[in-house]
Amino acid sequence: MSLLSVDGITLQYRTGKHSFTAAYRVSFSVKDGDRFIILGPSGCGKSSILKAIGGYLKPVEGKILLNGKHIDSPGPDRVFVFQEFDQLLPWKTVRDNIVFALTASHKFARREAEQRAATFIEKVDLTKFAGSYPHTLSGGMKQRVAIARAMAMGPEILLMDEPFAALDALTRAKMQDELLQLCVESNFTVLFVTHSIPEAIRLGTRILLLSPQPGRVKAEVESEGADPARIHEMLFDGDMKGGNMHV
Repeated sequence: MSLLSVDGITLQYRTGKHSFTAAYRVSFSVKDGDRFIILGPSGCGKSSILKAIGGYLKPVEGKILLNGKHIDSPGPDRVFVFQEFDQLLPWKTVRDNIVFALTASHKFARREAEQRAATFIEKVDLTKFAGSYPHTLSGGMKQRVAIARAMAMGPEILLMDEPFAALDALTRAKMQDELLQLCVESNFTVLFVTHSIPEAIRLGTRILLLSPQPGRVKAEVESEGADPARIHEMLFDGDMKGGNMHV
C-alpha cells in the first residue's frame, strides 16, 4: 500500500465571485522511502498541491490519504521545509529552535527533544553552531537547521517547497548532496517541489511532470538515467511556451 495517495484532486482559490484553478484532477502515489519530485513551471500548482497534502488547502474534488487516512487538517505527520531562510525564531539558538518545535508538537518530552536536537544537528554538521543565533548563520546553514528540525520531528513524510531555490549554485549543489545523504541514512520519505529539471533528476527516485497552469499530470518518470531534454519535451509537448524552467 502507498504511504501517500493523491486521487484526482482539483485545487482552486476563490476571490469574491471569481475562482482560479491551480491544479486539475491530479493523481499520484508516494511509497515509503521515496524521494518523489513534483516538477513543473512556475504557476502550475506545485506549491498548492503541497499545501493540500499539508492540510492547509482543501480540494474541491478528489481525496488525499496518508496511511489510508483522509487528510483534512495539518498534523505532525507532515512537516514543511520552505524556500525562505527566515523559518527560524531569531531569538532562539539553533538548538533551542529545534527543541522548541519538538516540545510544542507535544510528541516529545524536553529530555528526548534535547537528545533528538543534538542528533540531527550533528547529522547536518552544525554541532559547533548549536549555540548560535540565526542572524550569525549563512543561508545554507539556516536551511540545514530547518531540515534538521523537520527531520527531528519524525514525520511520516517531509514536504519540501523549493528549499534550495534562493541559494547560490555551489551551496545549492552541496545542500542537494547533504539531503540525499540524510534521506539514505535515515530512510526519510520526501515530497519535493522544484522547477529545476537537473535538481529533480539529481534528488528524486520518481518525478511527476505537471503542465503549465492549471497543473495537470503530464507523465511520471523514473529519475535514474532520465534525459533532461526529453523531460523538457514531455513537459511542454503541445504547449505554446516552456514557462520558467531550469534545464
